[in-house]
Formats: sequence, C-alpha cells, structure tokens
Amino acid sequence: MNAPTSPKAALPSNTVVVDHPLIQHKLTLMRRSRTPANEFRLLLREISMLLAYEVTRDMPTETIEIETPLTTMQAPILAGKKLCLVSVLRAGGGILEGMLEILPAARVGHVGLYRDPVSLAAVEYYLKLPRDISERTAIVLDPMLATGNSAAAAVSEVKAAGCQSVKFVCLIAAPEGLKTLHDAHPDVPVYTAAVDSHLNDHGYIVPGIGDAGDRIFGTK
Repeated sequence: MNAPTSPKAALPSNTVVVDHPLIQHKLTLMRRSRTPANEFRLLLREISMLLAYEVTRDMPTETIEIETPLTTMQAPILAGKKLCLVSVLRAGGGILEGMLEILPAARVGHVGLYRDPVSLAAVEYYLKLPRDISERTAIVLDPMLATGNSAAAAVSEVKAAGCQSVKFVCLIAAPEGLKTLHDAHPDVPVYTAAVDSHLNDHGYIVPGIGDAGDRIFGTK
C-alpha cells in the first residue's frame, strides 16, 4: 500500500501540513469507503473549523479599551477589513460551511470550475467575488488539490480581481498539485491536512477519499 504522506523535505516551501491529532483522526474516518454522506459532511465541517484556526493564526489585531464586569482593560480585536472565503464549486462548499462557523463575518466568493475529463484542464463556468476583495485576505477553499489546475485557475481569478493576499486550504493534496500551484503562485501558502502519495491515471489522489463532491452530496 502506498504511504499516505510524502516526506516533508520534498514539499514546496509554501506548504503547511496541519497534522493535529483531531484532524488526522477525523480524516481517517472520512477516508473509509463505508462512511455515509451525512457523516462525511459532518466530519468535513469539523475538520474545516480546525483548519480555520491554523490558517488565521497570523491575522492582524489592534488594541481597544473595553469594560469587563470588574474593570476596564486594553484588549486585542481583529483589525481592519478581514477575510473573504472563496469556495471552488462544487466541493469547496463543504469546507466553506465549517469555516463560516468560525468566521461568520467573512465575505464569500465562488469560482465555478470543472475538470475536463480528457485534458484534466480546469474549465471555468461561474465567477462571483465581493467588490472589495482587494482589501481583504482571500482564502480559497477546495477539498482536493489533485492536478492543481483548478486551484491555480481559481487563485488567478482572485488575483485578477485585485486581491494581494491569498491563501489556499484543502483537505488532501497530491505532490503534483502542490508543485503546479507553487509554480503558478509561489507566494500563496497552502494549508492541508495531508499530502498523499500520487495521482492515478484519471487524476485522482491516491489513497485519497475518492471524489469529494460525490461523497459530500451523495452523487455518482
């Protein structure tokens, strides 16, 4: 059986593998082929909330004066315009739901992409981003970073809209996808729960979790 994780030394420098035990435990449950769609969605939502904690670690803060029940104090609060969560349709919605639980004030954008079954190239069919995305940090969401073509295309659209600060979050990445995204956008950090072995001939991550969209929505 292929090892699920590649050596960290082989990963691009912008890759952050979030290997918290809770995330790894829930990811193992998601990987099982017998996990039903309702449980799969719940696990993805829970992992997404945990990933949100890590990806927002460097958010800027400022100090304001507040009054507690006992006294006044100087306390930190998030500073300025904050975040835009950009969901790559359709499977990105599974991560979006969990992220919004932690970041309810975030704006939301959508990029609709599908993978051509022959060329594996990303084909765009929908784009809707907030007007002020240039003033925010964009976090692009897609459960699987496989070939990297869709991820690179989505990030390109976000940058074309004027966004200067972009991060990418996925559940599982393949080395091929990490390289593609890094080659296209070396300034964009990638946060993932796991880096699996490789892609098969159909562009699916191995061992992976199968088609994330089909497993989220119970479709084939």
